[in-house]
Amino acid sequence: MSPSMSPSSGLLAPAPPWETTQWFNSEPLDLAQLRGRVVVLEAFQMLCPGCVSHALPQAVRLSRTFGDDLAVIGLHTVFEHHRAMTPTSLEAFLHEYRIPFPVGVDAFRSAHPAPVTFSRYRMQGTPTTVLIDRDGVLRAHEFGQVDDMALASAVTRLLDGAAPRPVDEEAAPGACALDGTCT
Repeated sequence: MSPSMSPSSGLLAPAPPWETTQWFNSEPLDLAQLRGRVVVLEAFQMLCPGCVSHALPQAVRLSRTFGDDLAVIGLHTVFEHHRAMTPTSLEAFLHEYRIPFPVGVDAFRSAHPAPVTFSRYRMQGTPTTVLIDRDGVLRAHEFGQVDDMALASAVTRLLDGAAPRPVDEEAAPGACALDGTCT
């Protein structure tokens, strides 16, 4: 997964707060409640083919594989087809696709075309997979399909608190690469 660093300092940045309007499969959650746990945030849209065919099934597998050791959170972040992707439609979708983990609906403001959390994380589209460490630091951010083994490796390293090792000479401390290595 590509590293996510603060543009001005080159240092790792705290994960931005989520702004949601509704939650499914859970009471409302925020990052402060999840401090101490590794978090995988899976941003998706229910009409996104890559989300339905790869990212959401992968998130379900992560949730089942790692159980309570890992907080898998879905973020339904709609930046198109707003009238089709209502909370009622999402509720049916989550039921039909058997999504067991908490899913928040990203807040939307009509003055800005992109949802709030989507913008805060500088996402390019869906699916986007985000890794947040136990201290609430944004460790990785990847748009598109992520390899199962690479993601499981990156998650395992964060869960184990493995000693950092460099990804390459240019890598900043604390970043995870797509091959699953973290520094």
